[in-house]
Amino acid sequence: MKLDSLRFASRFDGVTGSAIREIFKMIAKPGMISFAGGNPALSALPDETVAGIVQDVMKLNGKAILQYGATEGYPALLESLKPYVEKQLGCTVPAVLPVTGSTQAMDLLCKALINPGDVILVENPTFLGNMQCMNLYQAKLVPVESDENGIIVDKLEEAIIRHKPKMLYTIPTFQNPTGKTLAADRRKPIADLAAKYGMIVAEDDPYRDLRYAGEPVPAIKSYDQESWVVFLGSFSKIISPGLRVGYMAGDPAILRKCTIGKQSTDVHSANLNQAVVDQYLRRNLLPGHIESICASYKAQMNAMLEELETFPVGTRFTRPEGGLFIWVELPEGIDSKDLLEKAVEQHVAYVPGTHFFADGGHENTLRLNFSNSTIDQIRTGMAVLRSVFAEALR
Repeated sequence: MKLDSLRFASRFDGVTGSAIREIFKMIAKPGMISFAGGNPALSALPDETVAGIVQDVMKLNGKAILQYGATEGYPALLESLKPYVEKQLGCTVPAVLPVTGSTQAMDLLCKALINPGDVILVENPTFLGNMQCMNLYQAKLVPVESDENGIIVDKLEEAIIRHKPKMLYTIPTFQNPTGKTLAADRRKPIADLAAKYGMIVAEDDPYRDLRYAGEPVPAIKSYDQESWVVFLGSFSKIISPGLRVGYMAGDPAILRKCTIGKQSTDVHSANLNQAVVDQYLRRNLLPGHIESICASYKAQMNAMLEELETFPVGTRFTRPEGGLFIWVELPEGIDSKDLLEKAVEQHVAYVPGTHFFADGGHENTLRLNFSNSTIDQIRTGMAVLRSVFAEALR
């Protein structure tokens, strides 16, 4: 019997893989200016500092680091992580679980909570990578209406009453893909709705430290009195995505289920990588490093915003106070997905916005990343996009 008779698991029906990863295949050629990913700048990756830390921790505790570790996390990191998270969130957290990037946190949360057909409410648009995760667990994704200040609380409650969701997935600060921040006065009401209706809130907040203007906003978790909010954090954007160290903070019973699920996924996150992050926390290296990269990212973001001012009449875009992304709405009638190939031919890439919507559509939108390009590359690449989009309007 030929292999083409093989029937894959139904959870893969309709799941085609990450659009961003597919775009990466298109742009893997010299000279490409990519606004498509969410990569930190190469200059922001602290290779020399990490190399020194690795030498130190291996000399001090190398045998234990190279041995199997506990699924619950590397002991030293557990000791330093909890106070760090509590300081970040401005509240006590009963438990933390180190994970292999916050992407794994979402996977474990879905593994622990989601049965086929369960409803998950999502921002519209939202991060396509975690939409893929939710789809693989065969959840029903229901978009919730947002405005320039994030999720509209009244619309959220209407969706909760109508759909009886198991979970709300939100990226409240410098959202991926739009760069928007959920308004401070909407955060407590969301925590209150979660408790009122018995709905888990997955608060995915990997960009919160990358602030270039404005004042920090309290986490939804800080208003969580009944433990319905699970906070998902990451060191990928502020230390290194290659280390793949993230964490979950929330109710011990939920995190215990996630720990059991993690046992059959990767046994435990890499001890060495956890040890590196532990030393970043213990040596108080993060504040200075974050200050340095934020100064650079602010300049890059402003350069891209300046270029967007010169785009065809009718183009609209967000003006984030931080994060890594700018969201663009082109005049109606332009399909950014169709125009991507023309841009790539001129060595510039972006992600069409339609991929970020649970219900599709919105073909005139796109997501731009500025952190992985120099200011000169931003000027050059945006000139190409301006020309491509202007030509499409003729």
